Amino acid sequence: MADIKLVGITKRFGRLTAVDGLTLDIRDREFLGIVGPSACGKTTLLRIIAGLERPDEGEVYIGGELANDIKTEKRNIQLVFQSYALWPHMKVFDSRKLTNISFPMKLRNWLQQDILDRVRKVNASVGVNDAFHDRKPDELSGGQQQRIALGRALVVPPKALLLDEPMSNLDPPSRVKIRGELRRIHDEYNMTTVIVTHNITDALAVTDRLAVMKDGKIVQIGTPREVYEHPRDSFVADFIRCYDAASALKQNR
Repeated sequence: MADIKLVGITKRFGRLTAVDGLTLDIRDREFLGIVGPSACGKTTLLRIIAGLERPDEGEVYIGGELANDIKTEKRNIQLVFQSYALWPHMKVFDSRKLTNISFPMKLRNWLQQDILDRVRKVNASVGVNDAFHDRKPDELSGGQQQRIALGRALVVPPKALLLDEPMSNLDPPSRVKIRGELRRIHDEYNMTTVIVTHNITDALAVTDRLAVMKDGKIVQIGTPREVYEHPRDSFVADFIRCYDAASALKQNR
């Protein structure tokens, strides 16, 4: 596991500044939520942490090590995309072949028995039923695809788990259930977790701290209750009031 430190991060796309001189400390083993309206820079920030985007300015430290020049695959950080990004032509799992869940372990040349043992443990944790194994992604519901994506991210234990709008494709009842499961998985694996979402109720329900973004900057950070009860300005207050924040706080342990 590892802490993540961002120092003076700026990322531009042409004339657009997506992230603007941002500094943020993500504590080792904490569950941090990054929230804000669409196009505020939160997904770009997540991709910078993962190594999928390189900052134009600033430094990224992972576990105290400067990571700007470390390739994505060497950072040992897993990102679960909003679309889940499952391989459409691959089945869910087969220990003998390249499949959606076995892919990370096959690339590392794990032994077949070790793959089976690890998948059994992870499947039990994320709720993947063995009956799913012979299916391809288009034969799965949104919730089932999300569980497969989480399982794939966890089979090789990461230093940090990054979640980009993980509940945006779920119906309301599934959304409430998955919130609790994400918190349980975070606690079970005792890892650093960062969730990015525009839906503040999702983040309020599960996180240890909440960072609110606007125009590429963090405008407030604190515990969910601190941000809810003491918004720093009218933007934060109005953003929180758009959602059923009070009920989400009750779910947060």
